[in-house]
Amino acid sequence: MSLLMTRLFLTVVLKPRPAEKERGDVPGWVLITVMTAGLVVALWQFAGDQLKSMLERALDSVGSK
Repeated sequence: MSLLMTRLFLTVVLKPRPAEKERGDVPGWVLITVMTAGLVVALWQFAGDQLKSMLERALDSVGSK
């Protein structure tokens, strides 16, 4: 019976609360968002004209059909 009580104590009392588990993930998502925005800006700097012409050609081909 003592082993059962110990397991119950460890499961219920020492279990992390949901708010504590979620808190540590925010900096990771912020870093991913900032890095993605940086990649988009860098790509736009180097290939902005090519991307614009590709988009215009794609829209023209859809509009002409």
